[in-house]
Amino acid sequence: MSSEILAVLEYMEKEKGISREDMIATIESAVKAAAERGVNGSGDVRVEIDPKNGAMQAWTQLEVVESVSDTSREIHLDKARLYAEKPQVGDVVERELDPSYLGRIAAKTAEQAIKQRLRQFEKEHIYDEFRDQVGSLVTGIVRRKERGDLIVEVGKAEALLPWRERVPGEDWVPGERIRCLLNKLEQQGRGPELILSRSSLNFVRKLFEMEVAEIADGTVTLAAMAREPGYRTKVCVKSTDPKVDPVGACVGARGARVKSIVREMNGEKVDIVRWFEDPVEQLAEALKPAVPQNVNLDRDKRRMYFEVVEDDLSVAIGRKGINARLTSRLLGWKLDIGKVVVKEVGFDERKAKAAEALTSVGIEFEVADRLVAFGLVSPEAFEGVTASDLVGLGFENEVADSILEKVAVGSSSDEETQTQDA
Repeated sequence: MSSEILAVLEYMEKEKGISREDMIATIESAVKAAAERGVNGSGDVRVEIDPKNGAMQAWTQLEVVESVSDTSREIHLDKARLYAEKPQVGDVVERELDPSYLGRIAAKTAEQAIKQRLRQFEKEHIYDEFRDQVGSLVTGIVRRKERGDLIVEVGKAEALLPWRERVPGEDWVPGERIRCLLNKLEQQGRGPELILSRSSLNFVRKLFEMEVAEIADGTVTLAAMAREPGYRTKVCVKSTDPKVDPVGACVGARGARVKSIVREMNGEKVDIVRWFEDPVEQLAEALKPAVPQNVNLDRDKRRMYFEVVEDDLSVAIGRKGINARLTSRLLGWKLDIGKVVVKEVGFDERKAKAAEALTSVGIEFEVADRLVAFGLVSPEAFEGVTASDLVGLGFENEVADSILEKVAVGSSSDEETQTQDA
């Protein structure tokens, strides 16, 4: 038996990295427990394994008494003299167990103890290996599905990608490579459990850190982020170096960097916008290509009221309201979006404005109103018009001359004003 134990000790030490002392303690503990159950039910046993040759010995520990009431724990003073010199009542003496009996116990228990310790060691190794990787990206192989969750092999460990941390629309099959965020490392009764995520904001954050060198070195920072997993992500970036364009750094040459990120996110749309301290400017940047108008802020309630033209309304709100929700989360403001009402100018109003333009050069309103009715809606419209033309429209000669004179003076005044401005 000693040679077998020695072989186990050497194998565990060299191949598995479990120290000899650790394995000896494990086997001793298992044999001790088994021996105590077998020696008349409940005796105290001490087990010892020689680390050099694997030899095992065990002793039953008995209290010296004058009258024995429990043979599994007590020994008479006279018999105690066989195992110790000058024993006294109350002393504890050790009686060696029969080697053949000990061998049978060891054969039954050592293998089980070794397997159990190996499993425990692997769990401890997993915890030590991954505890510093929480919050980082890891790559693994999809092994199987369990009630909507994915079991992923990461290194020598199995990790869990729960359904709530998966991205809607993604379908993974066993054997596929998958990149995830190591979200948590939880200590369970059966050992450490690695919890993965692909739906969290930190997953996207780590992808940007991996692809964009300027983010990794701190030149560009992710000022704010908002995400609807599987649909769209908005990222707000700023630069600590005025010479570095934060949006351009994230997009990369010919869009290479952002394309790589989008590919890893299975085609999820990613909007990258510049960060502004002013919330109104940030709103305009985040809503592009929609243009917000008539913006009003309720700073106490952190609420924005604004309007967009009808053509921009669907863009600003987005499919199923996603763009509006993401913009709201990105800014940290609630948004109330309205439609710009375009007031149509009626015929009478246009006619009145045209008459007003003619009265501005000194023509009486009644005369101006008649001129507009004939299509002469502005001083510029009189170019090429003669007094005879006006007389033909029913104006008196004197009135016709007066109209043309006032129009000419008005036009000259406008030209002089433009010349002075120039």
